[in-house]
Amino acid sequence: MTTESSLYQLCIAITVARPFARMVKGLVWATAEDLARNRPAVLSLYRQILRCLNSPKLPLTLAARLAKKGEARAIFLLASEERSLHNIADLVDAGEYTISLLQKGEVP
Repeated sequence: MTTESSLYQLCIAITVARPFARMVKGLVWATAEDLARNRPAVLSLYRQILRCLNSPKLPLTLAARLAKKGEARAIFLLASEERSLHNIADLVDAGEYTISLLQKGEVP
């Protein structure tokens, strides 16, 4: 499986982030429409995390940076299997919190 197709699968599967108001009330599982609507937001979150890991503020060696990027990729790939709206929202919140820590120069 190529990295691009993996990333595409990830974005299709985890893309239920913010617009809960537009989602069908009472459903616990994400619909294909929910996943497709929010795909760009999750892709952006993934790219922001990778970009923040390149920051010179972080006290990481090159090997440590590559390892952290690998961890982020693995987390997103595992999260791509998630279908619960609440768990997906928690994962997105965790990603946003991670970005805030990385921007402060802290390693999560």
